[in-house]
Amino acid sequence: MPPTDSTYADQLLPRFDRSPTPYHAVRECASVLSDAGFARVVETAAFPIGPGRYFLERGGSLAAWVIGPRTASTTGFRIVGAHTDSPNLRVKPNPDGSVAGWSQLGVDVYGGVLLNSWLDRDLGVAGRVVVADGNELSTRLFLDDRPVLRIPQLAIHLDREISDKGLRPNRQSHMNPTWGTIGEPEAFTRYLATMADVDPDAVLGFDAMLFDTNHAVLAGLHRDLLVSSRIDNLLSCFVAVDALIDSAEDPGARIPMVCLFDHEEVGSVSESGAAGPLLDTVIGRVVASLGGSIDDTARALADSMVVSADGAHATHPNYPDRHDPAHRIEVNAGPVLKINANQRYATSAESAAEFRACCADVGVPVQTFVNRSDLACGSTIGPLTSGRLGVPVVDAGCAQLAMHSVRETAGARDPQMFRSVLTRFMCR
Repeated sequence: MPPTDSTYADQLLPRFDRSPTPYHAVRECASVLSDAGFARVVETAAFPIGPGRYFLERGGSLAAWVIGPRTASTTGFRIVGAHTDSPNLRVKPNPDGSVAGWSQLGVDVYGGVLLNSWLDRDLGVAGRVVVADGNELSTRLFLDDRPVLRIPQLAIHLDREISDKGLRPNRQSHMNPTWGTIGEPEAFTRYLATMADVDPDAVLGFDAMLFDTNHAVLAGLHRDLLVSSRIDNLLSCFVAVDALIDSAEDPGARIPMVCLFDHEEVGSVSESGAAGPLLDTVIGRVVASLGGSIDDTARALADSMVVSADGAHATHPNYPDRHDPAHRIEVNAGPVLKINANQRYATSAESAAEFRACCADVGVPVQTFVNRSDLACGSTIGPLTSGRLGVPVVDAGCAQLAMHSVRETAGARDPQMFRSVLTRFMCR
């Protein structure tokens, strides 16, 4: 039985703080993998031949795998997939503005953001900057965790209907943060230049995102709650990477692999998203590095399986009516199997049985989530991955509250249990 305390969750806290964007999350995971002996693979170079631990990066996505001494070109894969992106606010290309003496930034809403959760928060900025470096272009990550931005809510005295009609901010007009009272031309470009340590003229492009500067913490009377931004879905990313490292110590009969995708929150259609070619390209090149053919790739996939690791909805104590009464989900009660009759989740009877068997092998309880039949069900990378690869997929993850809020809550004992199950899955 895995530890029932919160030691592992406590160790994850600084990793959340260092990962305010998908690019930082990939850098964080790459650092952990490198420390565990994984070698970086460059996509423009030939894949390495022979046993070893490998990973590659593509923007906000990462793939990592282990080749054992007895791995053949027809060996199947045991893949854990997750996503690095979270709903947030992203800075527009021409963001500088001022209204009524306030300097503001124009922002766009990325994904299904709970807008009210971003109001009256201390917000930082992070992302990547593309700069001219002589005759070359270079990309630099930046992270400013100072409280430089804030989105002030309208006082209740000026919105007397809020108690009856609720808070309904307009995405274009009401979500632009302030960051001072004195404006200047191209203020954000100058700010980025300072962050990247270059002249403003060298800044040629950027992807900049806002984030809550509050640190990830263990909360609750008994410190049994994990509270952080981006639990959906960085928790799954970190747990998957650690499980891969665990499995590398004694790999089973198949190739353990992790693939972390960007852009899940907006449909996954991108070069680095789950609807793109990243995973099947990596699989094909791994098989080719083992001397395999197209037929060998098909044979390997026929013996493969994927766990789509993503957050699951815990039953909300203030809104129990929003959940199916026969499928109550608790935090700190083990990983959650997610099932949907309309294939919003890819779990089947066979893939669910395999996941339950892994849970039983390591003595971890398992829960089952089904959405209310009269409410729309969310989705994740599971159906996309199953459709692209033609392999069985199980959708599963840790239970949480306030999904898509700027601050989310999960159980502090669930990450270790999920890690144990994913390790067993990749070694089985």
